[in-house]
Amino acid sequence: MSVGTGYSCIREMLEARERESLSRFAALSSESLGRDRPEEKCDIRTCYQRDRDRILHSKSFRRMKHKTQVFLAPEGDHYRTRLTHTLEVAQIARTISKALLLNDDLTEAIALGHDLGHTPFGHSGESVLNRLCEDGFEHSEQSVRVVEVLEKNGRGLNLTKEVRDGILNHQTSGHPSTLEGQVVRLSDKIAYINHDIDDAIRAGLFEEKDIPEEYTGVLGHSVNVRLDRLVHDVIENSFDRPEIKMSEGMEKTMRGLRTWMFNNVYIGGKAKEEEEKAKKMIELLFKYYMERTEEMPDEFVRMYREGEKRERAVCDYIAGMTDNYAIEKFEELFVPIGWRLR
Repeated sequence: MSVGTGYSCIREMLEARERESLSRFAALSSESLGRDRPEEKCDIRTCYQRDRDRILHSKSFRRMKHKTQVFLAPEGDHYRTRLTHTLEVAQIARTISKALLLNDDLTEAIALGHDLGHTPFGHSGESVLNRLCEDGFEHSEQSVRVVEVLEKNGRGLNLTKEVRDGILNHQTSGHPSTLEGQVVRLSDKIAYINHDIDDAIRAGLFEEKDIPEEYTGVLGHSVNVRLDRLVHDVIENSFDRPEIKMSEGMEKTMRGLRTWMFNNVYIGGKAKEEEEKAKKMIELLFKYYMERTEEMPDEFVRMYREGEKRERAVCDYIAGMTDNYAIEKFEELFVPIGWRLR
């Protein structure tokens, strides 16, 4: 498309600006490995800006606002959801990326897409599908499947290889091929550890003073201070270097705090008291649609009829559900409606 005489080469100007101003270690949009299906380039956006916009406008992105982060169906407006977690990751990652003179458009696209494949009820739902599916289930792999296959009625979003690589490798065990992907990988952990502490304190699970001094003495005694110290540490230890990392002491302390959170919130805390109910719900939905596949929406039935494994089509349908939709389907299928005389 053209936006008028003299403005048809904005993308080329942006690409030239990247070459002039970004770090020698940055991923330049003009050097992208491209898309699986070649497309005519946009005249006003770089390829990574275009990917960011496609993710932002996708249905799977909007559904994250009704998916659990840690607290299942919390009462109150201020607890994080999968969407607000994603936005916080994106902001932290962009701050780090800009400071390191990396490509913050690529960073933002990866961050916005990294959790698109998450199931309802967070990691609880993920663990059930991983157990029930013969091929296993990982939300990072499902996020890539969302953008490659499930969005746009089976056409996918046709994102660049760099964005998909960053999404796939955002977990602790991942190895992103770009520094921008590495930034998102660290930013994800920085975000969820700190905002989950904030939510847990809001929920009354513990107080700030209950966090062991061995962690707060290094990281700080408030969420804001901890975020600031962790972000600065990443920048100081990664500037003009071919790797994104923290100092050894800071990383060790953050890992320790993460373990403490697992023991007190993610696994053993009161926030998980409803987890078994959620798991049972997902399992019953899975078994129901394995037996009655034709009752799923047309797009998933079509996938199955065209040769996709039955359990993969069922996994795709359930993984895309929001918490509320999963509960509604469960009630519709398994909770009897009282009879009354009309």
